[in-house]
Amino acid sequence: MSEKSLAERVEQWMVGQMPIIQMHGGTSVVREANEETGEVVVELGGTCSGCGISNITADNIRRDLIMDFDDVTDVTVRTASSGDNGASTVEGGRGGELKHETESAGHF
Repeated sequence: MSEKSLAERVEQWMVGQMPIIQMHGGTSVVREANEETGEVVVELGGTCSGCGISNITADNIRRDLIMDFDDVTDVTVRTASSGDNGASTVEGGRGGELKHETESAGHF
């Protein structure tokens, strides 16, 4: 039985600990997780881009990852620029492209 990589463990943690990101239409993806140095880079996208409290979310992620993982020593949380959704994750449905409808919904 093989152990999960640091990136896999952090992804799993993000799904369990930060469901508010997904509930509010945001996305998250672990961009880097260096097993040797303990450095982790997480990117927030979707509605996190331009959100007034994304800095608080980022601070919470930084603090909690360092507290919850003995092998994590440094965490960088990036917020993607508007329109970049950080769509390279498959865990928990937290990635993917935004779809914009061009036809009117007809109810306004």
